[in-house]
Amino acid sequence: MSGHSKWSTIKRKKGAADAKRGKIFTKLIREIATAARIGGGDLDANPRLRLIVDKAKSANMPKDNIARAIAKGAGGGEDAETFEECVYEGYGPGGVAILIEALTDNKNRTVGEVRHALTKHGGNLGNSGCVAYLFEKKGLISVDAGGADLDRLMDVALEAGAEDIVESAGAVDVVVSPQDFSGVNDALGAAGFEVAHAEISMEATTSVAVEGKQAEQMIRLNDALDDLDDVQQVYANVDISDDEMERLAALG
Repeated sequence: MSGHSKWSTIKRKKGAADAKRGKIFTKLIREIATAARIGGGDLDANPRLRLIVDKAKSANMPKDNIARAIAKGAGGGEDAETFEECVYEGYGPGGVAILIEALTDNKNRTVGEVRHALTKHGGNLGNSGCVAYLFEKKGLISVDAGGADLDRLMDVALEAGAEDIVESAGAVDVVVSPQDFSGVNDALGAAGFEVAHAEISMEATTSVAVEGKQAEQMIRLNDALDDLDDVQQVYANVDISDDEMERLAALG
């Protein structure tokens, strides 16, 4: 758990920079439209869409953009773009397991781009099933630890069905099963806790520690994969220490 919690923290910090570039909006619009196409445009009746819309709001996406993406997906029609969900598995520097979720309208293009990014940054694309068993689907709800009553937060979260509470880098991560995600998220909000980030994620059951050149390669690999329009999420069982992250941040 600590390995994925660490990786989630790294990804959240990088998410702010991605949002500034506008990259995250492109990915969210595609994800919103796909969720609306599959489950309809009603947030109350489509939990997947509701989660993605909440994520978009957290990224400060304008309401008009969200509404247009929902209408585009739910409206369908012959001219509507249809994206296929794909999962790619592989290895990064130091044998780190990597799971990549994508939405694509051209699988040949996407697999070629993913393979190139992995190879260029010390990794390789693997066969289906080679690392998926190292991850399990979990809900992750992060609350800013500053000023929060941690004992009360723990009581509320556990009573609502949370599986675990993890403190990391100024935040408290509440780990829940996917089916209990909405209930715990709503309970924390009702109790007055400000949820900074909430998502259904793939949690690593083991972790691989990397440092030095391998840590640098791993961050560059993540950047390269995130820069691909078709890639929605990158999960890794990597563990990079706080000291190492500070060193990498200083390098820019």
